[in-house]
Amino acid sequence: MRVVLTGGGTGGHIYPALAIGREISEREPGSSLLYIGTSRGLEGRIVPEQGIAFENITITGFRRSLSLENVKTVMRFLKGVSRSKELLRKFKPDVVIGTGGYVCGPVVYAASRLGIPTLIHEQNVLPGLTNKFLSRYVDGVAVSFKESEPHFSKCRNVVYAGNPCATRVLKADRRSGFSSLGFAPDTPFVLIVGGSGGARALNEAFVRMLPLIGKLPDVHFVFVTGERFYRETESAVSAAFQGNSSRVKVLPYIAGMPDVLAASSLYVGRAGASFLAEVTSLGLPSLIVPSPNVTNNHQEANARSLMNAGAADMILERNLSGETLFGGIAAIMGDWKRQQAMASASRSLGMPESASIIYNQIVGLQRKK
Repeated sequence: MRVVLTGGGTGGHIYPALAIGREISEREPGSSLLYIGTSRGLEGRIVPEQGIAFENITITGFRRSLSLENVKTVMRFLKGVSRSKELLRKFKPDVVIGTGGYVCGPVVYAASRLGIPTLIHEQNVLPGLTNKFLSRYVDGVAVSFKESEPHFSKCRNVVYAGNPCATRVLKADRRSGFSSLGFAPDTPFVLIVGGSGGARALNEAFVRMLPLIGKLPDVHFVFVTGERFYRETESAVSAAFQGNSSRVKVLPYIAGMPDVLAASSLYVGRAGASFLAEVTSLGLPSLIVPSPNVTNNHQEANARSLMNAGAADMILERNLSGETLFGGIAAIMGDWKRQQAMASASRSLGMPESASIIYNQIVGLQRKK
């Protein structure tokens, strides 16, 4: 199969595209993949590192208020469509898959005009502007959350497929997770992650809750700060425990995140769609602090979806403090029956077969064409 993948700006759009590409390559060895993105987005660095051919177009997103810049964006979109058509005619794909972010707008639209089968994947409960626009032209839509379906009423082929990033944790190794952290097997620990770039509010709340963790004497804490916050957070933790912080491990990042997630007792952090897909695929209870600094406040909608199912608790950032963070953790880690009930609810939401569902939807689109 010859496949064009597109989507970018953030890892939340890029990693689902790569997961779909990986599933296609495993199902159909010898498939050819081309990723079309922008050099300004993270995809310009991440995709080539995966050994996938990469082509660049120039495009910017629309501003939500009236602006002269939007006129320039329209012109860039039209040029992006023209450039995309050139790339598509040259590559001759069997299907074009968009996973959100403004870069996929001209690419997927160009493909639809050329009669190439097209599919978009929406990661969040509340769709982004680009996917809402493209839904009028594409042949199929895959959604991560059931609640997203009504937003795509203009497209007949809408499939509740989950997030393909959930599939990558199927091979996660719990033992490797414990070992990588230097913990004995089955050590109960809370994994706190502020996202790929870290989150200052979560970092500050974590430091302020340190004097309280003695109330959970058997629980360890693993805090992933992000590179930019690592030094200051690690120093604060070391000072709080006079260098003897055996139950608290501070890391700038974790390379083998699926293994560590699989070993965790509780996830605490943001409500990025791809991360939540992995968490529910593994059946982890969660304490979510959604970022308020995202388009359309979509992380809060993601978090509420899990909370309404009984799989997560939520603290809004405006209510976040050392006390509320510890209180939320203690309410789950201090109640074994509740922890297990949340884990069961989380597992019921997980869709580890997501990539396979999307692959089958793609195959169906090709047959219809």
